[in-house]
Amino acid sequence: MRLPGFMARDRIAERVVPSTGFTASLTVLTAAAMAFLAVLAMALAFAAGDLAERWEAELAGTATIRISAPAEQEEDQIEAVLTALAQTPGIARTRLIDDAEQRALLAPWFGSDLPLESLRLPVLIEVIEEDGGPDTEGLRQRLAAEAPGAVYDNHGRWRAPLIEAAGRLRTVGWTAILLISAVTAATIALAASAALAANGQIIDVLRLVGARDAWIRRAFVRRFTARALVGAAAGAVVALIVVLLFPKGPETGILSGLGFHGLQWLLPVLVPIAAALLSFGATHLAAARRLREVT
Repeated sequence: MRLPGFMARDRIAERVVPSTGFTASLTVLTAAAMAFLAVLAMALAFAAGDLAERWEAELAGTATIRISAPAEQEEDQIEAVLTALAQTPGIARTRLIDDAEQRALLAPWFGSDLPLESLRLPVLIEVIEEDGGPDTEGLRQRLAAEAPGAVYDNHGRWRAPLIEAAGRLRTVGWTAILLISAVTAATIALAASAALAANGQIIDVLRLVGARDAWIRRAFVRRFTARALVGAAAGAVVALIVVLLFPKGPETGILSGLGFHGLQWLLPVLVPIAAALLSFGATHLAAARRLREVT
């Protein structure tokens, strides 16, 4: 079956463009390297987005009350805080965090050998909010009157910067993909121009025997597009292997979600196609400009 148009193979046209040499290697290696980086940047962008959503889901609707009071007043203030919370609309449930859990929370920062027994840790109460949460200002005023050592913290001071940082990291990932695309197009265009310049005499002979510029340009575009497709496919496959083998970090870390999920797996498959389209456009423009210069 004969393929029409650009996809149809023309063995005579293919001989015009050298199948080996500097420009061939440059095109394949550039496409492979850029596809590798693009897939990794894409995985990083998705991981940052998943991390931001995970932080938002875990921290939204939660708060912590810290009680720092003299030992003789601690039990009374704990009881006063729990009573106030039970009577406050917008609070679903509360939980007193024990010493073992506090030790586990502090271990990543101070190590497991820290003698916490010699330290006076504050009392922590976890609060789960509902229906939009309580009247924070009113609750704080009541706590200040009934339990002066209690501080209500809805995590807003540090939750927003963390989520914003993850969002910016996602933006950096997609920006990197755009820059990679631009560099890929520019490099392939330079390679195509170099190939046209190196084959200037052959192009002159082809013109003398009646070859049209469109036919010559199509020969270069087809060859460079095929090289970019092959190189990008190889680079994308290697990147996917690296992503699959990458060690997972803690659940709260950026590396814990490094990878693709669900329909996201379709995007790395599109990277070689995108590289071929970039090569097609860049080579077409470079070849047209070069042929006009030597007219």
